[in-house]
Amino acid sequence: MQVNDLRRGMAFVYENNLFVVLDQTFTKTGRAQGHVKLKVKNMKTGARTELTFTGGDKIEKAIIEKKEMQYLYNDGINAILMDTETYEQIELPISKLEWELNFLIDGAMISMTESNGEFLGIELPDKVELTIAETELAVAGNTNSGAQKKAILITGLEIQVPQFIKSGEKVLISTIDGKYTGRSN
Repeated sequence: MQVNDLRRGMAFVYENNLFVVLDQTFTKTGRAQGHVKLKVKNMKTGARTELTFTGGDKIEKAIIEKKEMQYLYNDGINAILMDTETYEQIELPISKLEWELNFLIDGAMISMTESNGEFLGIELPDKVELTIAETELAVAGNTNSGAQKKAILITGLEIQVPQFIKSGEKVLISTIDGKYTGRSN
């Protein structure tokens, strides 16, 4: 396939590495040939990097299988997932899921990705609903229209939230950058 056809979430093989596209931009200046700039994540190592290709370059499309799984718990070494169709449980090293664990609560449904039987990672929705475990008190008199305070989610992730958010409230959090996006309904 051509690099021009790549979009966010698509996987491809380049230099014997498997990458997933996080962001893609196409630039063309004057008479020069266009360039495709990709922000990518190495599916095996988790490293994020940028790759630049000349428009029209060809790459190999990767075959990625997605399987719906349920996150059961984390035993400190492994994350335990269960296939909801076969009830088979698998263990994944938490070292491969460090960022994702900030958004996972027991019983959460996720998509696990694999290629040729090898675990690549899990896909989270763009936003997740989590409960505030504890938060600072609002500062009296702070009427700044963007005033934020520190809060800790039930997963342990520390975030900044608006002054009016209280402990025990459910909020929406972006899984891309870990930021507060709004109150949950």
